Amino acid sequence: MSSEPLVLGFDTSAAHCAAALLRGDTIVAERLELMTRGQAERLMVLLEEVLSEGGAAWADLSAIGVGVGPGNFTGIRIGVSAARGLALGLDIPAVGVTGFEARAADGALVAIPAPREQVYAALLDQAPRLMPAQEAAEAARSAGLTFAPEATPADLAEAIARCAALRFNDNTLPPPAPLYLRAADAAPSRDVPPALIDG
Repeated sequence: MSSEPLVLGFDTSAAHCAAALLRGDTIVAERLELMTRGQAERLMVLLEEVLSEGGAAWADLSAIGVGVGPGNFTGIRIGVSAARGLALGLDIPAVGVTGFEARAADGALVAIPAPREQVYAALLDQAPRLMPAQEAAEAARSAGLTFAPEATPADLAEAIARCAALRFNDNTLPPPAPLYLRAADAAPSRDVPPALIDG
């Protein structure tokens, strides 16, 4: 058995299930499936397929990397919950990787598509936030950066696995947690509930 670390990276933060298995510096298996729903049912099966394709078993893993968003609320919760559960069950580290880290590229303003012609982006020296796509595009143009928001890059899971491989030995890392940059579309009603009458 190889002594090189074996890291499983995955993401369900948009309309996809993506997974990659990294042994040392080499991707030994990778899958990307586009889907608008069904990630909860598909994710564990997909991960087992990737492990099998890479000639590995759950017990061989050194660490897990998971995309923590921003993106689809339900998808992020599915991925983060799976990563935390697997890490606990396998007694290995789980590393949360933001969509910005996974998409980082020289000369580009990293942006992730959001609903209603908006994007999640981090302008120069600013914290990431939700903003109109036009605002982000103009900021990128002014800074001489490319701007090409993509919800599902082909190498997303690979990038997550590689980020996790660099950090999983850091014992100070907190468990993966969702990165939400906007309020949920569904919210509790603000109507005052009716008074209850005893009688």
